[in-house]
Amino acid sequence: MDGDVNIGQTQIPQVKFGKSEAMTIKIDMLRCFSAVAEAGHLSDAAARLGRSPSAVSVMVKQLEEHLGAPLFESDRKSRLTPLGAEVFELARAQLAQFDEAVNAMERSARAPGGIVRIAAVPSAAGALFDEVLTYLQSHYPQVQVELRDADSQAVLEALVRGVVDIGVASGQPTLNQIHQEPLFQDKFGMVAHVDHPLMVRAEPLDLRDLANAPCLHNDLARQHGIDPGARSGATVHNTLSLIALLRTGKWVTVLPESVVRLAPGVLGFRPVTGLSQQREVSLFLNQRAPLPDVVADLANRIRQIHL
Repeated sequence: MDGDVNIGQTQIPQVKFGKSEAMTIKIDMLRCFSAVAEAGHLSDAAARLGRSPSAVSVMVKQLEEHLGAPLFESDRKSRLTPLGAEVFELARAQLAQFDEAVNAMERSARAPGGIVRIAAVPSAAGALFDEVLTYLQSHYPQVQVELRDADSQAVLEALVRGVVDIGVASGQPTLNQIHQEPLFQDKFGMVAHVDHPLMVRAEPLDLRDLANAPCLHNDLARQHGIDPGARSGATVHNTLSLIALLRTGKWVTVLPESVVRLAPGVLGFRPVTGLSQQREVSLFLNQRAPLPDVVADLANRIRQIHL
C-alpha cells in the first residue's frame, strides 16, 4: 500500500517499485543534482563535473523519479521547487560527509603508521599545536597528524562524527563514547590593540566604557550571555576577521584572555568591572580512536601544556 515520504515539512507521494524496478539514491545522483542547483544551468553544471549535459540530466531525472516529485520548477533548472530546496540542503550535507570519509580513508592508506587527528578552538590551537607536533615527531615519528582549528561547536561535531580523536573546546557536554575533562578556565574581558585609548587608560574599566566604545559583538561572548550594549551594532562571526579588525586599533571587543595569544604584542587584555563570566575549556578524547595508546599519551602531554 502506497504511503507518503515526509522530507522535512514537505509531503511527497511515495512511488512503489517492484523488485526489478527498485532504485536506490546514489551519491552520483546527489552530486549531479547539487551541481545543477548551484550553477542554475545544466550545461554549466556538466562542465564543472567534466560530464556531458545529457549524462547529468539523466542523474537528476532518476533522482526525481525516485522521490516521485520534481526538484526544479522548469526544464531550465534555474529555480528549485520547495522540495528541491530542502533536498539540496540535505544533499550538500551528505556529499560533504561522504567526501570527508573518502579523503580520510585515502589519507589513512598513505599513512601505514596511522593518523592522529586533533581539533581545537583558535585561542588554544597556537600553543597546543606546536607542542603536539614537537612531541609526536620525537616520540612517534611514524605517526602522521592532522590539525584543525574551529569553533567549539565544529570541534564537538567532528568528535561525534569520529573524524577527530582529540578535541579542545568550550563547555562540558556529555557525548557518547567521548571522554571529557576540564582543561582550563579563561576569564572574559576587553581585548583591543595595545595602543587603543581604553587599553592605556589608567582608570579601571567597566561595562559603561564598553557601551560607549566602538565595541564589536562576537558569538563567543553572546554564548556566555555577555552583551556590552555596544553602539556599533556590528557582529563578527569569524575569529580571523575579528582579530584583523582589532589590529586596526579602532575597535574593542569582549573575549577570553587567551585570545591575545593569536596576536602577541599587538593585542592586549584588560579586566572589566562587572564582567565575571569565565569560559570553561575542556579536553575531549574519542574512545573510538584508531590509535588509543598514542591518544592517551598525547592527552597526558596536553594536560602539562600551559594553555
